[in-house]
Amino acid sequence: MDEVLKALEAIKKDLDNQRQEIREMGNNVTEKVTQNISRMFEEKFSTLEKNHENLKEVVENQEKRIHAIERQARKNNLIFFGIEESEKSYNNLERNFIIWTEQYLSLKISHNDIKEIKRIGKKDEKLRPIVVTFTTLGTKIKILKHKRALKETQYYITEDYPKYVLEKRRELQERLQQEREKGNIAKIIYVGAEAKRTSKCALIL
Repeated sequence: MDEVLKALEAIKKDLDNQRQEIREMGNNVTEKVTQNISRMFEEKFSTLEKNHENLKEVVENQEKRIHAIERQARKNNLIFFGIEESEKSYNNLERNFIIWTEQYLSLKISHNDIKEIKRIGKKDEKLRPIVVTFTTLGTKIKILKHKRALKETQYYITEDYPKYVLEKRRELQERLQQEREKGNIAKIIYVGAEAKRTSKCALIL
């Protein structure tokens, strides 16, 4: 009887050992699978992150190129506000603008100085502004130098800024007011790729 009990005890001990070995093997397998899965996810995430950064850089470079092209396209443009909307045709608008320029800016320009002229916005009760693309940058600069003549009139002239620049200018208006309240001489400057400070406080676009 003792021998049978000893044999059963030996079998039980052997089964316990095997059970422990199987449990440890299962734990090892689970750990290795978990490690492999974690490594696979890390590698995948790293690849995706790298691709995202590369794509982000491509998009940023594309935006810079688009902005540069847009600035170049608008380089010779000016927008004129308040000019009476009485024209019946393109030629009529062009002729009226030339007469207006001589009357209010004391400048003589011709059809050859104008590459394109058009009203912008929907036609309603308000006067639509006029965008003029001049054939040369010199003509644009000459007109800007005479815009002070419009100080006591209903007319005014602005640069033809791209949409993203207009949005940035609106953001800077509050800072501009704050700086002026502090007694600083401040203004918003649009300088493209280079920034030049021309006052004590210049808010650079």
